[in-house]
Amino acid sequence: MRQLLLVLLLIGTFACAGDPSPGAVKVDLDKVVKQGEVGPVDGLSSAGQPDEAALVVFAQSGYGAVIDMRTPGENRGFDEPAAVERLGMEYVAFPIDGDDITFEKARELDTLLSTYDEPVLLHCASGNRVGALLALREFLDSGDYDKALQTGRDGGMTSLEGRVRATLADAREE
Repeated sequence: MRQLLLVLLLIGTFACAGDPSPGAVKVDLDKVVKQGEVGPVDGLSSAGQPDEAALVVFAQSGYGAVIDMRTPGENRGFDEPAAVERLGMEYVAFPIDGDDITFEKARELDTLLSTYDEPVLLHCASGNRVGALLALREFLDSGDYDKALQTGRDGGMTSLEGRVRATLADAREE
């Protein structure tokens, strides 16, 4: 019986390993399009580069704005600002590169987000930059190092985690 319980526990652990945590802000755009709906977490959704089909679903789901963190030179594959505005949402360019993963930019993002009553889609190419800034924003709000890192991961942070950890460590030392 103990062995059976252990096997079931291990199966459950592996089955859930790829699932996002319950507080995950990052959405899978293919699933969003397939399901035809999307819901925010605390007024936000994070994603990689959306296409026009995904933007339609965000608009139909009541999103008021799309904040694009990609830099001007990054190819979006279509005229994103025009598509967003055609769908009745506000398009906001908020370009972030690797050097912009700072508390100052996190504060700017927080100020920007506070201007919306409707849900907002935050995106970059993959969600990595979005998650990194969400981590710093969480740390500014809570002061909790571990919670900040989890918020970043839930927002899509991957390869920028080292930079975020260094920034958080510097803040903890001050």
